[in-house]
Amino acid sequence: MNTISSIAEQVASHHRASAGQLPPDVAEAFATEQRDLAAAGNPSGVAEPGSQLPDAELLDVGGQPTTLAQNLGGKPAVIVFYRGAWCPYCNIALRTYQAQLVPALAERRIGLVAISPQAPDGSLSTKESKELTFTVLSDPGNQIAGQLGILTAPSDGTRAAQLQLGLDLTQINADGTAGLPMPTVVIADADGVIRWIDVHADYTTRTEFGQVLQAVTDVIREIAA
Repeated sequence: MNTISSIAEQVASHHRASAGQLPPDVAEAFATEQRDLAAAGNPSGVAEPGSQLPDAELLDVGGQPTTLAQNLGGKPAVIVFYRGAWCPYCNIALRTYQAQLVPALAERRIGLVAISPQAPDGSLSTKESKELTFTVLSDPGNQIAGQLGILTAPSDGTRAAQLQLGLDLTQINADGTAGLPMPTVVIADADGVIRWIDVHADYTTRTEFGQVLQAVTDVIREIAA
């Protein structure tokens, strides 16, 4: 029996396990940003269903140039935008998608692609350490995230807190910036048209695998109608 819990449950468990481990000022900086993000909600200008999925020159885990379209291969797909291997919430989500989403999507002949701004070696580390079987790509400069309207960056307080912990996004991201995509799941059809999009301004929350599967089912019905 598959007993993997929801992403939200795993995040709550992570919070309980890590409580008190960060310096107080660092913990407060992160908590303040999370409250502000949740209060602000999703930005205006996010791509809507019916619009074309943008493309750009990306890098595969070996550092070779590729594009999103090449990796989709003219087939329907679920595209996951995540922040990087350094983000515990991303790791929880990717592991859950591997266990719960990949088999179900395979049955429906739908691919899964994950994209982050981290350099290819970070993408390779993510794929290998999490034993991911789906495609993982690097988007230098958050080109696709920018076109989708989901590009953001840490606040000054969070950036200082990250640096205090030894996390420098300019050394992790492929283009040397601190830009990040809001965690987002997109469903695109075989023509590259966005059929569904779910954006999370608060990076501690993610699209549950059940929500993705329901959306995929709805999209398949729409296409067949």
